[in-house]
Amino acid sequence: GSVGRTVLWNLMSTPFGGTVYPINPNRPSVLGIRAYRDVQSLPEKPDLVVVTTPAATVPAIMKECVDAGVPAGIIISAGFREFGETGRELERQIAEHVRGRMRIIGPNCLGVMNPVIGLNATFASNIARPGSVAFISQSGALCTAVLDWSLREMVGFSAFVSVGSMLDVGWGDLISYFGDDSRTHAIV
Repeated sequence: GSVGRTVLWNLMSTPFGGTVYPINPNRPSVLGIRAYRDVQSLPEKPDLVVVTTPAATVPAIMKECVDAGVPAGIIISAGFREFGETGRELERQIAEHVRGRMRIIGPNCLGVMNPVIGLNATFASNIARPGSVAFISQSGALCTAVLDWSLREMVGFSAFVSVGSMLDVGWGDLISYFGDDSRTHAIV
């Protein structure tokens, strides 16, 4: 029932075609897949990390990812600036580790979907239908409401992005990216 389990299940259940490596220092496997102790233990460098651990653990994880050369991450974890000064300090530490070396969506976000390639790196219960609209929202609650509506109304998306606190990647980055994306005809 954890967010991490849900995200892993979503990644395994959608046809994006990539390899998924769960990291859990306390378990030898998760959902039947071999789990690794840390990023350095992986057999190859991942293109993307999705972090769902408690906020206090995230700065060290992001430093480990930067040291391993991971180019991108999604921090779904909550408990940062929305919780006050301690959370702001955690965000400052993350920013110090990743600045100029890794791009981050989040923290405190629902995650990212690319329905066109079948990637669901969120904790939403369903993946969006493929289409030509990129949907971007700060609010995970709004994302899930729009996702539920879109599935009923048969509306598709080229991407579905919850940006959360926008520690790194923000509106301008995403509008620029989707403005150049040939599969995206509109940005909402």
